[in-house]
Amino acid sequence: MPASVPERRRRSGVADVVGAAILIIILCFLLLPIIIVVPMSLGGARFLEFPPRNLTLNWYREFLSDPEWREATFFSAKVAILTTLVSVVIGTMAAIALVRGALIGKRVLTAFTLAPLIVPHIVLGIALYLSFTPLGLSGTVLGFVIAHTALAVPFVVLTVSAALYRVDRSLELAAINLGATRFTAFRLVTFPLILPAVAVGGVFAFLASFDEAVVSFFLSGVSTKTLPRKLFENIDFDISPLIPAVATLLMAVSVVMMSGATLFGRKPRASTGTSTS
Repeated sequence: MPASVPERRRRSGVADVVGAAILIIILCFLLLPIIIVVPMSLGGARFLEFPPRNLTLNWYREFLSDPEWREATFFSAKVAILTTLVSVVIGTMAAIALVRGALIGKRVLTAFTLAPLIVPHIVLGIALYLSFTPLGLSGTVLGFVIAHTALAVPFVVLTVSAALYRVDRSLELAAINLGATRFTAFRLVTFPLILPAVAVGGVFAFLASFDEAVVSFFLSGVSTKTLPRKLFENIDFDISPLIPAVATLLMAVSVVMMSGATLFGRKPRASTGTSTS
């Protein structure tokens, strides 16, 4: 006989509880190792320990006072900023061409543009190293920017393309019918509507460059090391809480930037809803 309505509801409630419990276990399994890094960075001992016996900020002071760590941080920031600027321009234009353009082989071009998201970074690192070394680009800012741009552009293309699909193209056509050029219509009508997506894509591009370790490992020189490369290099012989301190700072940068991008992305929707009502 079919189960009664209360019985089905009870089974559904049990299934929901079990599903929520499994989800919590999976999240704890993924997040616990990351969370443990934070208190380990505050340990007062010379070696890693958990839980720390006493708390201190000395390892963060040592990171800020060490010239090698500062140089690696500034180099990573410089490369990430330049990569973001180049990726936003190239990615936005590519998204417009793929979404609005009547291109032959659009699917092939889209797959080629997004390929860096699929190809293993170690393969890209080896290929870029073999290509850049004869050209003298290994260990240079230009070489890093070119390599990181190839990795960051797909993030901008994805976010901007999603925004363009949501924008009503008739708004831009109406502006053109009223006498505006295509560029003016895009600048005054379409671009303000996709600006949050462009900003989010820029955040993803910055983080993709700032946190990149595998490709940077192949391109770094003796005096030009990114922060992740410096971090991995020191792990081999340094087991002090300085390593978790640097990792905590990297996580903090990612969390702050992603939170800012989320808030910026929600702001236009709230204003639109207010004006509509």
